[in-house]
Amino acid sequence: MGRIRVLVVDDHRIFAESLAAALAAEPDVDVSAAGSGVAAQRCLERATADGRRYDVLLVDADLGSAAGVVGVRTLNAVDTTGSAAVPSTGPAAPGGTPPGVDGIALVERVRNEYPATRTVVLAERDDARRAARALQAGASGWVAKDCSLSRLLAVMRGVLRDETHLPPALLTGVLRELTAARRHRTESEQLVESLTPREQEVLRCMVAGLGRKAVAERLYLSPHTVRTHMQNVLGKLGVHSTLAAVALARRAGVPPVEGDGGRVGSAAPA
Repeated sequence: MGRIRVLVVDDHRIFAESLAAALAAEPDVDVSAAGSGVAAQRCLERATADGRRYDVLLVDADLGSAAGVVGVRTLNAVDTTGSAAVPSTGPAAPGGTPPGVDGIALVERVRNEYPATRTVVLAERDDARRAARALQAGASGWVAKDCSLSRLLAVMRGVLRDETHLPPALLTGVLRELTAARRHRTESEQLVESLTPREQEVLRCMVAGLGRKAVAERLYLSPHTVRTHMQNVLGKLGVHSTLAAVALARRAGVPPVEGDGGRVGSAAPA
């Protein structure tokens, strides 16, 4: 295994810089640190443009909840003494991480946009439900923040061999959560399959956030017909609101309707 490029993403300045400095002392590790999800995305984009993608992201499970936020910082891992300077390469984002760019959201984005990069979530406490969510989002590991450096390095090298790493105490709980999630997804899929093709189109429009008038224009239907389809969708899915229907659809993997709002489906029966 060659050199490992690592990005630490944590909005706790002392922890982020201490961990980055410790990793920089390893002879085969190049490490940078970002203090928010937005800063991490800038690092990823810049590294990709330079042809030097990151191999591993170490992401704070509570990213975005800290009061203070650091910007983007880079350490020179060639200095194996760990005494390299830590120059700032960008200002902190005002007000911290914007809503929606939390640790789990960042993990999912990395999986979708940078599939060759592995992510490991760093957590202050064991939480089977959150660990299961992280794995579902694409994380390859969940590690305690107070673990030893040797343990963290072993996990980093393991995920690069396509291994999944969890604390032994979390295994049973995580498996239970993943099994339950799969069962709920299967039930949701069966409910969605009970819809007619037209009702599924309407549901996809609902997932995209389109209102009744927009759905009518998109599907060449009258608002009254769309209302009827929406009522049928709610009834067949066993829910009482559009929000609940959208949540169930997402569990079932229903994608939003594609396109830029142009009309589709004109040949389908109402």
